[in-house]
Amino acid sequence: MDGTTGAVAVPAAKDFKSDYKPVWCPGCGDFSVLSSITKALAELGRPREEVAIISGIGCSSRIPAYTSVYGFHGVHGRALSLATGLKVARPDLTVIVAGGDGDGFSIGGNHFLHACRRNVDMTYLVMDNEVYGMTKGQASPTTAPDWTKSKLTPHGTGVSPFNPLGVALASGATFIARGFSGDPNGLARMILEAINHPGFAMVQVLSPCITYRPEQRDWKKMVRGAATERTNDQGRAARLLMTDDGFNIGVLYENPRPLYQPTLDGAAPMADLEAAFRV
Repeated sequence: MDGTTGAVAVPAAKDFKSDYKPVWCPGCGDFSVLSSITKALAELGRPREEVAIISGIGCSSRIPAYTSVYGFHGVHGRALSLATGLKVARPDLTVIVAGGDGDGFSIGGNHFLHACRRNVDMTYLVMDNEVYGMTKGQASPTTAPDWTKSKLTPHGTGVSPFNPLGVALASGATFIARGFSGDPNGLARMILEAINHPGFAMVQVLSPCITYRPEQRDWKKMVRGAATERTNDQGRAARLLMTDDGFNIGVLYENPRPLYQPTLDGAAPMADLEAAFRV
């Protein structure tokens, strides 16, 4: 409250940032993604204690520490399962999951499939830079097969890259979008729309790693608005997502369906649960 007028203070993006300074490499796209998240939360207008950000392991998974909302930094690949449990137990919260292409599509790939299928009301932001940045530049699931700059795969992986949005569509995600960290205001609007969508919202964010993938500086010349409007037709979306080159930006598919939200009637009181685990 404003002590002079009694008016409710309007939150600003800076109110959702913590006092910890990000330790990402200079030029990392995740700086802009963090800015977009805080802008979206300011526009959303919910109190900080009503928002939770869950992450796994990786450069992008540091996001919870740099925000002032509730957060949980989980283990590798398990962010979606943690977030699902939280949202089912506390449906009143806004739950956001932050991660990267390695964390989300490799060790966390199975959780990704089933999060799309369940359709719990939460938002998944994947900062995709097509490399494992925190562990010094190995190829990730989304790395092109002919990328030869990694010492572990000097001749390229020879493996077709994972198509996250195509897999999300096939697995049942109800909101599918792709954004670019180089457009923080546009990305903020996209994140806000994903949060407000009733169901599992998947946003792939192209977020360059110029330390291990310096060629990704060119992404700002390659991204473009999708030539077609978003669709609720799964077949049409499949044709788009399976044939595009990965640089079409925008909300590409939206088709709400019933949420997964089991009833909590008869659940054990929190005090009883705490007593059961007391040592």
